[in-house]
Amino acid sequence: MSSSRQVVSTNKAPAALGPYSQGIVVNGMVFVSGQIPINPETGEIEAKDIRGQTEQVLKNLEAVLVASGSSIANVVKTTCFLDDINEWPAMNEAYGKVFHTAPPARSAFEVAKLPKNAKVEIEAIAKLNE
Repeated sequence: MSSSRQVVSTNKAPAALGPYSQGIVVNGMVFVSGQIPINPETGEIEAKDIRGQTEQVLKNLEAVLVASGSSIANVVKTTCFLDDINEWPAMNEAYGKVFHTAPPARSAFEVAKLPKNAKVEIEAIAKLNE
């Protein structure tokens, strides 16, 4: 197995807002940078509530995973960042609709602020498709 790094980039997810990659593939795994709820077609955060924002974040996450040669089903770990932990139940409901079968390991944290005043950001680690 090659240990070389491959940068993942897709226009089906928002472009990076700084000097980082949407994802990196190495050793049969993909590490997806935190996704916020920007609609890649408009460049804007359109959803105002945490459910809608979580749904967009997961679409963005899936787009990077697919571009890397992986999928939502291959995710082994996510980290969720919320601007208000009291909104965790609503985020969890939207998250559970995507990760309903054999969900990955997960951590969730409240943070002071997220880029573009998003309510949620999610990053992931997944294995590549076999």
